[in-house]
Amino acid sequence: MNATKDMLIVELLRLDRNLAGLLMGHGLHCVGCMMANNETLEQACQVHGVDVDLLLNDINAYLDSTRSLNE
Repeated sequence: MNATKDMLIVELLRLDRNLAGLLMGHGLHCVGCMMANNETLEQACQVHGVDVDLLLNDINAYLDSTRSLNE
């Protein structure tokens, strides 16, 4: 499964808990915030001034690499 802009932050973290570090590395420190339950990746990026497309590419590249390791 690939991540999308309309996924909630909490949904991304359910895909892989290690995404928390990637999100924080891009400036999204909301992973532990209550807003993570109701905020999409795109909304969080808008609030924090983060390029959602760049972050989404990094997230999906990470997810692809972990899938490759597990196959």
